[in-house]
Amino acid sequence: MVKIAVTAEGPDEPRVAVSPETVKKLTGLGATVRVETGAGRRARFSDEALKAAGAEIASSASDAVSGADVLLKVRRPSVDEVRGLKPGAVVAAILDPYDRAGLEPLAGTNASLFSMEFMPRTTRAQSMDVLSSQANLAGYKAVVDAASLFGQALPMMMTPAGTVPATKVFIMGVGVAGLQAIATARRLGAIVSATDVRPATKEQVASLGAKFVAVEDDEFKEAQTAAGYAKPMSAEYQAKQAELIANHIKIQDIVITTALIPGRPAPRLITRAMVESMKPGSVIVDLAAERGGNCEATVPGQTVEVSDVKIVGPLNLAGTVAVNASSLYAKNLYAFLELFFDKKDKSFRVDWDDDIVKGTLVARDGQIVHPSLAPPSA
Repeated sequence: MVKIAVTAEGPDEPRVAVSPETVKKLTGLGATVRVETGAGRRARFSDEALKAAGAEIASSASDAVSGADVLLKVRRPSVDEVRGLKPGAVVAAILDPYDRAGLEPLAGTNASLFSMEFMPRTTRAQSMDVLSSQANLAGYKAVVDAASLFGQALPMMMTPAGTVPATKVFIMGVGVAGLQAIATARRLGAIVSATDVRPATKEQVASLGAKFVAVEDDEFKEAQTAAGYAKPMSAEYQAKQAELIANHIKIQDIVITTALIPGRPAPRLITRAMVESMKPGSVIVDLAAERGGNCEATVPGQTVEVSDVKIVGPLNLAGTVAVNASSLYAKNLYAFLELFFDKKDKSFRVDWDDDIVKGTLVARDGQIVHPSLAPPSA
C-alpha cells in the first residue's frame, strides 16, 4: 500500500497540501495518508476532520514521513523531511525550482522531485495547475485588500445628499490573477481598465467590461510565447508603453500589478515618479513583490507610503485565504497523483514518458533533469 505523507508548513505558510476531501479520495485509491498533527489547523482542517476522512495523524514531521512513498507539501520541504522518505520517493510541492542553490540539496537525496509550478499549460493539466488556482484567489484578495486600504466606496452611488463617484481601478498584467482582479473590481462597481503586452488578453479584458490600455504596434502583436506567457519586450516598446501608462496612472485610484515571467525578476512597470504623480490616498498592490516587485517603491512583505500613496508588497496573498487556497491546492495535487495510480489493482507507478510527468519532474536519481534548469553553457 502506498504511503503518502503530509507535514506542516513553516510559520509564514498557513496553507496545507491536503484537505478532508482529498484525504478521502486518496484513501479511495488505496493509499494510506499520514498527516502531521496540526498541519491543517491554519486552514481550518482539524486533526479530527482529517482523521474522520481517513487520515492517520502523526505526532511529528519525522513520524509522518518515515518510510513514506510520497510527500505532499505546499512549499519546498526540508532535506531532513525528504531523507526520512523511502529511497526514490516522490515529492510534489511548489519547489521554487529556479533557486538552484536550494534545489540541489533536495536533488541529492535521490528523491523524484516534482515542481508544481512547471505544470504544462494544457487542457489535460488544467485541474493540476497550482499557479492558476492560487493566482485566482490572489487576484480576488488584492482587490478586497486595496478597497479596504483605499477607504472610499468603489461603486458610484446616487444619494439625496449627492453623488459618490466610482473608484478607478487599473490592473497591470492580465493573467489568471489579473482577470480575477478585473472581475472582482467590476463586481464591486469600480471603473476598471487593464493592460498587458499579450494581444490575446485584449478580448478577455473587454469581455469582463473593462477598458484595454496598451501600445498596439507590430511588436505588441508578437508579444506572447507558445505557452501563453509574455515575452520580454524591447527597450523601445517599453519606453512607449511606459509613457502611455504614466499618463493613465495619474488618474487612477487603485493599481494592482501582477506581471511575472517565470525564472526572471519581476518587470518594472511603475516608477517612483509615476507613484508620485498619483492622487493622495491612492493604493498600489504589487502581486510581484516576491520577485522584486513591478513597482520601483515596493518593499516585499511591507506596506509603505510614498507621497501619500500606499504601496502593498504581499508575499503570500493566496495564503491569507488559506481555507480556499488549501482546498484548491489539495485538489490540484490529488489530480496530479491520480495519474500514478492504476485504479484496477490500486498499484502506484510513475509513467516517466507522460507529458505531465516530464513537464514537472525537476530531479531524479540525484540529478536535476528539467531542461529549463540546465546550467548556462560556457
